[in-house]
Formats: sequence, structure tokens, C-alpha cells
Amino acid sequence: DPPRPKNLLEKLAEKHGYGNWQNVAQIRFTFNVDRGANHFERTWIWNPRENRVTRIMEADTLTYLRSSVDSTLVQADAAFINDKYWLLAPYQWVWDQESFSHTFEQGAEAPISGTPMQKLTIAYGSEGGYTPGDAYDFYLDRDSVLREWVYRKGNQPEPSLATTWDGYETQAGLKLSLNHENADKSFRLYFTGVQVETD
Repeated sequence: DPPRPKNLLEKLAEKHGYGNWQNVAQIRFTFNVDRGANHFERTWIWNPRENRVTRIMEADTLTYLRSSVDSTLVQADAAFINDKYWLLAPYQWVWDQESFSHTFEQGAEAPISGTPMQKLTIAYGSEGGYTPGDAYDFYLDRDSVLREWVYRKGNQPEPSLATTWDGYETQAGLKLSLNHENADKSFRLYFTGVQVETD
């Protein structure tokens, strides 16, 4: 059979190197948040094929399989899902496409720069996941690269958080945004120590 034509979500993910994800054996990253003088960080090592996750925080290391998350691991796994989403959101468009509805429009005004951009809106269903019902507005430039986003808790109309997507680096063909800041720069979320291992 000929390959099924790629849908819009898959094409947009491909603009961020999604076609190279199949080669990834392991990805390691440190998730950092700065709010004023407060700094928070945690490091993750993810082996996507076994779906094995290691979390490293200060002196504490925890390793688990996502297939066997129990009540003792829910908090850690929810943190992993959150941090991974910030790093790999364009890939989640493919991975999660059965669990959300989406719309796409041209010429929407981006929240921070005010620039007209393409806007992909995703609203998750009210069932399943750690944060059911949440919605995201993704603003993409003319090359379909993600530049800003808005998170709307519970699909409320007003933004819960709007940040940039910048500081792009490419590793093993994955185009990753490593820096996110809100409009007044009081909040910065960024990634350090990103290492992608392929086979």
C-alpha cells in the first residue's frame, strides 16, 4: 500500500524534525524555571522505546517504567509529562492527536510580539491524562516553526500563561526550542544539558 498522506499535524511536527524521532534511543534534559530570584530544576533521562524514565533531583534519583505507574509515581510522572511537553510539544501534536480537537487559522496576532502568525489551537478532551480539558494556542511563523504559545487551563478563554518559543537548537535532527519567557520576563523556563542519543 502507498504511505498514507501526512495530515496537517504531522506536517507541522516535521518542520521541527519529527521525522528523526524514530532514531532516538535516549534523550536527556534538565528543565529549569526562574521566577525572580527563585530557581528550580530537575533532570530527566528518557528511553522512549522502553518508555523508561529517570528523574534526578539534587541527591535523589528515581527510575520507573511509564507502563507501570502506580500511586507512588503519579507525582513524578505528571512532572515528566509536563517537562517533556515543554520540550517536545510539536511532537505531541502527532502523539496526542487522538485525544484532542484542533483548529488552524492564518493571520492570528501572536500574544507577545503582536506579529500575525499561523495559529494552531488544541483542546484536550475532558477524560484521561493528568490535566484533562486544557487548551493550547500555538503561534507559528511563515516557515511553520513554533514561536509563541498560550496555555489555557481548562480551555478557559483567557491565557493562564503565554511565552516565547526561542533559543532553537538542532540535535540529531530534532529542532528543539530551549528557551521560553513571558512578556515581562518575570518568568523564564529553559532547558540545559540536552543530549540526544541515536542508534
